[in-house]
Amino acid sequence: MQYAAWPHVRGDLPSARRAAAAFLDNLALEDKSGATDRQNWIARWTRIGEDHCLLGDRNIGNGALHEATEAWLCALTAFEVVRRLVDEDDPQSADASARVEAGIQRFELSLEQKIEPVQIACCDRTELPAYYLPAGSPDLCAPAVICISGEQESGTMLLGRLLPVVSGRGMSLLVISHDDISNHSRRQSDILSCCLDYLLDRPEVDDARIGVYGEGLSAVLATDFAASDHRVAAAVCDGGLWNWTRILASVGWMTRAADVVDEGVVSVRRAQIIRQLRCPVLVVAGGRGIVSVSEAIKLQADCMAAPIGIELAIPRMIGTLEGEVENFVASDDCIFRWLEQKLGRHSAPRSR
Repeated sequence: MQYAAWPHVRGDLPSARRAAAAFLDNLALEDKSGATDRQNWIARWTRIGEDHCLLGDRNIGNGALHEATEAWLCALTAFEVVRRLVDEDDPQSADASARVEAGIQRFELSLEQKIEPVQIACCDRTELPAYYLPAGSPDLCAPAVICISGEQESGTMLLGRLLPVVSGRGMSLLVISHDDISNHSRRQSDILSCCLDYLLDRPEVDDARIGVYGEGLSAVLATDFAASDHRVAAAVCDGGLWNWTRILASVGWMTRAADVVDEGVVSVRRAQIIRQLRCPVLVVAGGRGIVSVSEAIKLQADCMAAPIGIELAIPRMIGTLEGEVENFVASDDCIFRWLEQKLGRHSAPRSR
């Protein structure tokens, strides 16, 4: 079978991700018959992913490791599109997740630096499961990011989504499940400090360039961690907005006076919370996250007046007859460009 006959299968990761982003952006224009269109898109992107897998298999058989890696990363992007199109309670959801897991296993075949399932030693003598992807040679000092999945996403699914994003960025990843953190008996920020300790023991990680990225409710964990452990060099988090909103709602409920809360006092308090973070902060607002755009804009305005540095990222959400779909390609690229900028793109030789 000639792969050249398939215009959607070139094994070129940038092109594949641009195509996925363009498709997601145009969903509202293409969506005319709801469920029927959705099933056609699922079948189309499943086929695209399968074809990229076959191209990767052929390349690995020919000893073309780099080309195989590119093709399998393209496949992971395609299968993530499928995951976004399938409802969580649809039987096709499990099939899409299984394809992502198989894609990760294929991806490992072409790597000199393997994805390592690791156990992080915690303060209470328990262990936390995680995935570790080293950036490169132990002779180089590279930045690293602790990535915590959303509350309804496993660490494996987050890893599959992020592998294409971090390709070529020269940073290590430590990927952790939200459930494994939140169900732990110890304080979550303490557990994440143990994760940072683990990275400090890795010879290829620069101890001055370790960031944290929390998705969904894990953005709250990332905020608490960055506030309590000043070794964190950059944080993608909620900026304290979730806890502050809960406090404000509780006060309003107890006093029955939420409508008379002094906005000036609120602004000062918001700024006080963000001051606890000693590193650059990116707040992801709207979309599938937990932070509203309006509250994030207020926080940014308060920080500018302080002045405190904070940046916002607002995911692109596309409305369809079946509900909203996030352009995860554009959102993830935005987040990791920011992390790359704040942590530094280039790896430095390790001093001896």
